[in-house]
Amino acid sequence: MSGKKSDGSTIMSKYLIDSTVKLSDGRFFPRIALGVYLSEGKECVDAVAWALEAGYRAVDSASCYHNEKECGIAINSWLKKSVFFSTKLWDPDHGYERTKAAIDKSLRECNLGYIDLYLIHSPNPGKEKRLASWRAMEEAVAQGIIKSIGVSNYGVHHLQELLDAKPKILPSVNQVEINPFITRNDIVWKIIFRRLTKFQVSFCEKHHIVIEVLPNEASDPKLVSIAEKYKPKSVVHLLIRWCLQRGFVVLPKSVTKERIIENSDVFDFCLSPEDVEALNSLDEYRVIDWDPTVVP
Repeated sequence: MSGKKSDGSTIMSKYLIDSTVKLSDGRFFPRIALGVYLSEGKECVDAVAWALEAGYRAVDSASCYHNEKECGIAINSWLKKSVFFSTKLWDPDHGYERTKAAIDKSLRECNLGYIDLYLIHSPNPGKEKRLASWRAMEEAVAQGIIKSIGVSNYGVHHLQELLDAKPKILPSVNQVEINPFITRNDIVWKIIFRRLTKFQVSFCEKHHIVIEVLPNEASDPKLVSIAEKYKPKSVVHLLIRWCLQRGFVVLPKSVTKERIIENSDVFDFCLSPEDVEALNSLDEYRVIDWDPTVVP
């Protein structure tokens, strides 16, 4: 069961639960991370512990999730160096001094000694504060308390704004809402020209920015129909596999042990190129709540 080519048709062995992607700063980011949004207290500690037992090696938190402490408790029961911990800067903490204080608070909360990946959670506070926050994050990298930095919910114009500022460190990750119903072609899509020997790459691919996504929309009848071909795999498996075959880092979320284990059961099958394309074609700009990628 070995992968022979990279078109998505025979890559069952290409990814494992501990597979990684190389970031632009040279560090390695696990392909699957547990998302802990809306997980609190013991529920969060248990979820992270179960995920680590199941083979996950990355956990994604945020200051506004109020569970950095719980993530740290679970991770500290393992060898920290084997677990990739991410957290995020929330909107009220933008600006140079506020960001420095927010980083210190997250470090105290998680109690892990350092943070593997620190993201600007959204672009909402505006250009001046976004860029000031980035400078503070760069300083934290220089101090060794953060290893990699990136962004979340950034559109192409936000990313271009950051690159135009000529930062010392380029963003390594953009975590953004993507699923078959909102594919964000301008950010992530690779368009292959059939009559040319070259292809047009997406903005993030061009600048070596890894895309990180949370799969959702698991109840849509169109997804259920495609998933029928892959039984006993579920629609959630279908979405996670689609994310992996698109080259994304994926953030399945659950607080139940059985579901956490089940969500990682995606390495013994692959989607056909036709079904990957069928999922890609479902795009209708269906935003779950609101879209921060379009704010000024």
